[in-house]
Amino acid sequence: MTRHTRWPGGLPSRRAALGLLMSLALGALPCAEARAWGDEGHEIVGLIAAHYLDPDVRDRVNALLATDASGLTADHGIASEASWADRYRDSDRETNRTRYLQTREWHYVDIELAAPDWRSACRDHYDLPPDGAASHGDAHDCIIDKIGQYRTELANPRTPPPERLLALQFLLHLIGDLHQPLHTADDHDHGGNQVRVALAGFPRGNLHQYWDTVFVERLGMNSNVVAAALIDEVTPAQRRDWARGSPAEWAMESFALANTVAYGELPAARDGVHVLTAGYADDATAVVRRQLERAGIRLAAVLNTALARP
Repeated sequence: MTRHTRWPGGLPSRRAALGLLMSLALGALPCAEARAWGDEGHEIVGLIAAHYLDPDVRDRVNALLATDASGLTADHGIASEASWADRYRDSDRETNRTRYLQTREWHYVDIELAAPDWRSACRDHYDLPPDGAASHGDAHDCIIDKIGQYRTELANPRTPPPERLLALQFLLHLIGDLHQPLHTADDHDHGGNQVRVALAGFPRGNLHQYWDTVFVERLGMNSNVVAAALIDEVTPAQRRDWARGSPAEWAMESFALANTVAYGELPAARDGVHVLTAGYADDATAVVRRQLERAGIRLAAVLNTALARP
């Protein structure tokens, strides 16, 4: 899916636009706010998942998404709706901030490098609220908890249709977020948002932003083309292996990649900026490639199980 922005004097290159957006973000937003794959990353995850959905499950997903009347996405396709949760979170960010404050912490879990305990990071694991609606959950729930809550709701045919739609929309997004390594790890720097980095050929930014967008961009500029290439390289054995496990296990897998690559290979800072090497960028891009594949496979597995016919 392509999104267009009007620019004085015509359209800049994708990379120039990225540079401007990153500069605006750095100047206007608190460091802790940039917490998501970019739209392209979520589109790729959604497209991979759509490929692996059982036909009847795909029909149910499409039928549920067709009821979305929020107007927050360009269309009701799975690739577009995979970014809905970010848009919902930010829809009142500049006004009463109710949605923003309620849902912003649901997109990540800060597992500290020095104390890798996801239960502690999730504040000892919240259950569903008394009324049973995940959308009414505690604002401090972590991403592991929210995936579990929304998966339970989606699988329950007695869940009211509006809540079931929300469950699907959040799952489309949060399972993607869980596979961005810096959504699961923290070194007292807001998941890399306070770590200044630079890479030849790209504008300066922070480490989290680079993992959100720059390393995804290095895979290619067209989400459909990238998703097709990733689908082609996933083997049946990998699909079976990756579909196993729990959100907590997937989070710790992402954490390990953050520990060993995102932070572990980070060059020492010079004048407050970590200048990334070509080797770092290549390793990070390879990790992003694999994590997008895993996220798509696992999202499909969750939906195939939750929406299977009895």
